[in-house]
Amino acid sequence: MTENKATCPYNPATLPGDGTPLKPSPTFAKWRTEGPAVPLQYQDGHDGLVSTSYDFARSILEDPRFSMRPERMPMGPTGHLVNDEDLPNAALPAELPGPLDEDGQISEQSNLLIMDGDEHSRLRRLVTPRFSLRQARGRREWISSMVSEQLQELKSKSQPADAWIDYARPIAAKTHCHVIGIPDSEYDNFVRLFVESSTAQQKYDFIRNVLSLRTDDPGEDVISDLLASDEISRHETEGMLRLLLGAGRDSVAYLIATTTVALLTNRDQLELLRAEPERIDSAIEEFMRFGTMFVTVFPRTALEDVELEGVLIKAGQSVSVSPVAANRDPIRWDNPDDFDITRDAFGHLGFSHGIHGCIGQQLARIEIGEGISQLLQGLPGLNLVHAEQLTPMPFAHPVAVYEAGAVMVEWN
Repeated sequence: MTENKATCPYNPATLPGDGTPLKPSPTFAKWRTEGPAVPLQYQDGHDGLVSTSYDFARSILEDPRFSMRPERMPMGPTGHLVNDEDLPNAALPAELPGPLDEDGQISEQSNLLIMDGDEHSRLRRLVTPRFSLRQARGRREWISSMVSEQLQELKSKSQPADAWIDYARPIAAKTHCHVIGIPDSEYDNFVRLFVESSTAQQKYDFIRNVLSLRTDDPGEDVISDLLASDEISRHETEGMLRLLLGAGRDSVAYLIATTTVALLTNRDQLELLRAEPERIDSAIEEFMRFGTMFVTVFPRTALEDVELEGVLIKAGQSVSVSPVAANRDPIRWDNPDDFDITRDAFGHLGFSHGIHGCIGQQLARIEIGEGISQLLQGLPGLNLVHAEQLTPMPFAHPVAVYEAGAVMVEWN
């Protein structure tokens, strides 16, 4: 067994903060030349590894010898296990705690995306049907109509307007509510509690109220499916909804906003997409590859000694994957730092990979596609005034994600 220098415990680095969504830190490219994984010091001070290579990253994400169980994961900055209030709700896959049990403690029961094995498969299977490709395509007409209304809202704003707050974020939030089953009457409360800031208890009070409403008025949505299933308890249902309501939404909004910046700062690509709008489906993959939100996804921990590509990962050792870096691996893509909507970008890690990959990725593709297509076609004179994300912004820990920031635009 060959031990790569990545297993060396000396001089571990911290994640570089000098990158932006469209121009990640050059440190990632440097690390990639040093090996498929390099030493990383986590926020709590313990040492692990981070992978910047595409093939190595995929291997980690699909290998059952690596666990996401929280008791094996890095601690937060206080030295305690991270809780949901510490995490960006954009994170997907996301580690979010389950509901409060009878003793008022956080329960891991039904915490889908920190589970491994059969229990994870059982719970995930209950919600995936509503996020299938067929279901997503069946919602396209509704999404298209909603995006059209949101575009009119954007047009009604004084210029410059914020494409993040006034366009991208409402598109993602409204679709989220529609698919999960939040009644229209509760949309404003959803935004107040889940898009903005609130306590865990307030979130669970909202969930219980919505469950009560949906019990008497079932629909074609996730909540109705969970209520009708005899495979999940009420306690698990509450925890599942806490996870689904808090994860994935902002990542869609981020992609709409960041893609807007990418296109407006690469006018050749913008004009090509306007001239050939049929390219949008394949272009979405390049949007995801080039503008990936996740500097890292949640770390895995080796359950046993594992050797991959000459790197020995010891049992109990933390390994993080960087989709940002993996998606710009020149071994996988030619000229990876170029934004090119004509390239075949399928296979990117923008939705993660493996059993904890994004449940809603098919739906997300339709949201992003409609959001970008209608923006470009509906505002032919669109220009970028200022985007916060063009300069480095702090990202969240322990899952490092880029922020969309204000995207100020104007139009003729």
